[in-house]
Amino acid sequence: MEDIERDWDKPVAEAGIAAKASVIVRVGMLDLGAGTGSFRVREMMHRIAYPLGVHVRADVNLTDIEASCTDGKDRITEVIDLPTTGVNTERIWLLEHFADWFNVNLGKGSMYHSQSDVSEGLMQHLDKRDASQVSADLSKRLRERQKAEQNQEGSDDPVLDALEMVTERAEVTDTTAQPLHLRDIEAASEQHNRGEREAERETERETKRETASAANVTSSESTTKKARKNRNHKPPKGQYAEHFDHVGKEADQSQGITVRQAHERLDMIERRKPLYSPAFAGFASACACASFVFLLGGGPFDMIGAFIGAGLGHWLRRRLFAHHLNQFFVTFVCVAVAALACTGTLRLIGIFEPVALQHDTAYIGAMLFVIPGFPLITGGLDMAKIDFPSGIQRVAYVLCIILMATLAGWMVASIVHLNPEGFEPLGLNPVVNCLLRFVFAFIGVWGFSTMFNSPQRMCLVAATIGAITDTLRLEIVDMGVPAEAGAFIGALLAGLLASAWRSAVHRSWLAPHLGYPRICLTVPSIVIMVPGLYMYQAMFHLGQFDTLNALDWAFRAFMVIICLPIGLAMARVITDKSWRYDI
Repeated sequence: MEDIERDWDKPVAEAGIAAKASVIVRVGMLDLGAGTGSFRVREMMHRIAYPLGVHVRADVNLTDIEASCTDGKDRITEVIDLPTTGVNTERIWLLEHFADWFNVNLGKGSMYHSQSDVSEGLMQHLDKRDASQVSADLSKRLRERQKAEQNQEGSDDPVLDALEMVTERAEVTDTTAQPLHLRDIEAASEQHNRGEREAERETERETKRETASAANVTSSESTTKKARKNRNHKPPKGQYAEHFDHVGKEADQSQGITVRQAHERLDMIERRKPLYSPAFAGFASACACASFVFLLGGGPFDMIGAFIGAGLGHWLRRRLFAHHLNQFFVTFVCVAVAALACTGTLRLIGIFEPVALQHDTAYIGAMLFVIPGFPLITGGLDMAKIDFPSGIQRVAYVLCIILMATLAGWMVASIVHLNPEGFEPLGLNPVVNCLLRFVFAFIGVWGFSTMFNSPQRMCLVAATIGAITDTLRLEIVDMGVPAEAGAFIGALLAGLLASAWRSAVHRSWLAPHLGYPRICLTVPSIVIMVPGLYMYQAMFHLGQFDTLNALDWAFRAFMVIICLPIGLAMARVITDKSWRYDI
């Protein structure tokens, strides 16, 4: 700690190995705590270590990292333990921007986003609640400036203009903190505007001279260029001027950031509050599970029961997690509450519509909000990368969550005498059924993505991918394709679509603020394919000591589950060289 404190205000590239390792390992810790797999944690740590000239060897498990860092002279080993695990896709996305900002400021190229200026601006506005809107505003402003520059009407400082635009959007009544380094940005903007006005006046004077003498044309052009060049090399003054030193410099000129500045931004990423309140997250859960029930074959009464039960259950889960209670205890309690609420709702409706009393399977849909989709998929991907310690730990964690959830559901079914036998066929027209599947798959994936704390733009992209892939999966299963093959095809297509989306952003075919990590798009889009009904049926029959049926449902669930990460892994092998070759 003394070594880090001594280097606290040094450029991070010139700091000692302890200070460098503190940044590298902390980035890995934040990424791991956001729920991503060990292969992505290592990749992120290497991206931070590379511009520092540090080599990292990290053992990454479910809740801990042991990393050894060396710069060729010194060596240090750090061990980080997390109290629990969770999912936060917004943090995964922000860390990608942080890595690009970090690399560009140390003289390296942007590795993930097509325009590093968006990452630069976003790192200056981490105190804004809606970072997605900030990045969208920056992206829009930069595109406008690029078009203006092509018409010879543009400004010379697009980053400062973009940051100025975002600052102007903040209302006086905004309860959030003011943008980072606001005074410096405003001072830079005023200086930039003064320079523009002076240049315009100079240009007008030169134009008037042109009418007097044709020989003054050359002088006018050189004066205008000189004025623009001088503006290019006038960065803002003040305490944080070094953040904008790259404006107007040559591409090969780099700037540094201090250890303090790197940790300040990581502090802001770590301390960001969830995007959605418990009530809105409960609503998203209700929409997701009600849609899930329809895709499983349920009708309106089943969907209503699942909507009420899942919404109440996830709201309660968010409230209990705020008190840092044990995950398995919270899962058991919330699933029991969701199942009871669903059953109670249907019994209440049954007073007026007796047919609702026959829907004994709906409560299974109300439990599906606890499906641990992220650790399930990332565990499979870790094993695909031959990282068995992390993969086995994640699968064991998934099994524990599923065990607690199904046990709670089975106890509720035993108490209120429920006998789930599946959903009754709806008898819909095939075309209407296909369209409804697309709509409810979109809503379901949107709900799960919102539960994972994704920004709304990310939710909509994931929902679009999920609607296409899950509708295709269900349609081909209806044609006679085995459910396991359908799951594989759906996951493979989801992975290919996410990679295509990412490639389109990287090639500037889509706006740079839409560049989301693939894991944040693929996992929500295929969580809805996880066979929650199969898993519960296995536990229910096991509780009835009907071992043959229990094993039958368990193996059906197992086959579908393993096909999902295999499909994603195949998509990565096809589109990613680092997955295609063992090097």
